[in-house]
Amino acid sequence: MQKIKAFTLIELLISIAIVGILTAIAIPSYRHYTEKARFSEVIMTASPYKTSIALALQEGEPMGELSLGVDGIPKAPKATKNLASLDVAHGIITATASKTAGGYTYILTPDEDGSHWEIGGTCVAAGVC
Repeated sequence: MQKIKAFTLIELLISIAIVGILTAIAIPSYRHYTEKARFSEVIMTASPYKTSIALALQEGEPMGELSLGVDGIPKAPKATKNLASLDVAHGIITATASKTAGGYTYILTPDEDGSHWEIGGTCVAAGVC
């Protein structure tokens, strides 16, 4: 007699259940990871503005006068796939992500000399910045 080797029905059901559980855990993690990766473009776009504002503050420029295109601060960047807009008003940088990057806001507020920055906006609660 020859013995047949195969999976039983219960083994197949357990395998399918394990794959289902792993998928239920992996998909939300993957979505958060891709959203965070897309939002990193917003953070990187704000970086040169942060540097130029810090430099202007250390040179004695008043914070109330710092805006886009003034005192060495670059003009507003063009919108991209992940960046909807970036604005500087009174030394505060406000960057908004596009819908593909979650639509979150990223707000950077400097102290009086530009050496420390407070991060705010909706990205903090979402955990992407």
